[in-house]
Amino acid sequence: MFACPQPVLTVPPPSRPAGVLPCVVALALALTAGIASAACTDAPARRVNWYGCAQPGADLGNIDLRGAVLEYTDFSAARFAGAQLEDADFGRSRLAAADFTRATLSNARFVAATLDAANFSGARLDGARLERAQAAGANFSGADLSAANAYQAQLGKAVLDGARLDGARLEQAVLDDARFDGASLRSARLQRASAERTRFTGADLAGARLDGARLDGADFSGADLTGASLVGARIDGARFDGARLGDCIWTDRRRCSPGSVGQCD
Repeated sequence: MFACPQPVLTVPPPSRPAGVLPCVVALALALTAGIASAACTDAPARRVNWYGCAQPGADLGNIDLRGAVLEYTDFSAARFAGAQLEDADFGRSRLAAADFTRATLSNARFVAATLDAANFSGARLDGARLERAQAAGANFSGADLSAANAYQAQLGKAVLDGARLDGARLEQAVLDDARFDGASLRSARLQRASAERTRFTGADLAGARLDGARLDGADFSGADLTGASLVGARIDGARFDGARLGDCIWTDRRRCSPGSVGQCD
């Protein structure tokens, strides 16, 4: 226990008791002694602090890094396959071509991170935050992105075949030339997203919001859009062959009749 020296009073008492200022300084140093940032050479572990470190190509597969602070790091082409990364923070980090296959990333944060060509196939990203992330060409096949937030994320040419995005937020995201074949996007929010030439074949978009989205040339063949909303969306050249459109709110605010398939009746 840190003990402050008792001030020594004289007559008349001084305006500042002797010893008080040194006590305050020493006490402040004592309180902050344990708050120093972890070094970049620290071993990988839960809640490790590697803020601003550079470890491109690092092999961190199957390691427990839950709650780790990994902001502003360079993990380009690093391997995190099978790692436990729940609540880890990768904000503004460089992760191009990194391997996250089958990693557990529930509630992890990738805000404004660079994820181009990264591999998240089979990973758990439920509740993850990817706002404004740059993930062109990334692979999310079979990943769980339920309730994830990818507001304004750049996902052009990304592959999300068979991914689960129920309740995900993709407002104003760029999804041009991406693939969502067989994906589940039930009640997902894609308002004002750009999904030109994007493939949603066989996808489940029941209850999804696509109001104001740019869907020119998109392919919804065989998709389920029951109860979805496309108010104000652009659909020039889009395909809806065999798509279920019952109770869908069409671009002109018409409600499609129950049982509508392929076109809004």
